[in-house]
Amino acid sequence: MSLPNTDVQTRYVLITPARDEEQHIEETIKSVLSQAVKPARWVIVDDRSTDRTAEIVGKYLPASPFITLLRLDGIGRRNFGSKVAAFNAGLMLLEGTQYTFIGNLDADISFAPDYYANILAEFQNDPILGVAGGIVYTRTGIGFSTDDTAPDSVGGAVQVFRRDCFDQIGGYIPLPNGGIDAAAEIMARMNGWTVRKFPENKVWEHRRTGSAGTNLLASMYKLGVRFHALGYSTGFFILRSAYKAKSRPFLVGSAATLLGFLWARLRRYPMSLPPEAVSYLRAEQRNKLKEFLFGTPDRTITVH
Repeated sequence: MSLPNTDVQTRYVLITPARDEEQHIEETIKSVLSQAVKPARWVIVDDRSTDRTAEIVGKYLPASPFITLLRLDGIGRRNFGSKVAAFNAGLMLLEGTQYTFIGNLDADISFAPDYYANILAEFQNDPILGVAGGIVYTRTGIGFSTDDTAPDSVGGAVQVFRRDCFDQIGGYIPLPNGGIDAAAEIMARMNGWTVRKFPENKVWEHRRTGSAGTNLLASMYKLGVRFHALGYSTGFFILRSAYKAKSRPFLVGSAATLLGFLWARLRRYPMSLPPEAVSYLRAEQRNKLKEFLFGTPDRTITVH
């Protein structure tokens, strides 16, 4: 077994909030243990699991001293705020640890042994790369598929941040409707960092994000509410929904997401991000539409 990474310039740490993940977390642990470049520290936060999550993690602790299991006590519900709280609890344990990169890793993910080595190499090649990761393939009824195709976005399940970027944007911010990963990316780009997906690096998500404890259409509806809260423009989101109609569940899922978005917009649900971030996001979306329609995007983005 190779040792954890000791080169400060490529040294990374991971945090994994986990609640009731006994079905998948062992695959995630095996994937990290197989890495050619291992993390300096990996904090797995057992967020009040009622299953065997902590027991499974505990089996690997004696032979893997870079892994720390943090168990949170009390009664808590699975929600987006609790995930941020669990992540930040893990972050506190990293105080005093030297690292250059920090990653969130969901507890239902697996990937190849060269995954993190490849992502770290991309950071070395681009000094303004702030957020990076591979392409997420999600388990469906017939295998794995992906609609994770945006080149300037990285799935929250595998986001890796340059530490300077992470600190500048204030890390993950708890949002009532979720979307903490999208918010982090928006704030990173607004502050001049590059966000890039590297699709040659595939990761496998064994449970669709946001589907625990709810049915798929309900989670798609809530996803639409989330996009409203992040500040997406109505025109851009309608076009996005038309494009996503070809993704599973075909048409129905896209319609449920659009319904959630339009209902939240008509009811004037509050925005989760500050006005300057919403303004920046909508300017980005206008440029993407110009590029799509005319092939000549305006590279200048003005924040109002």
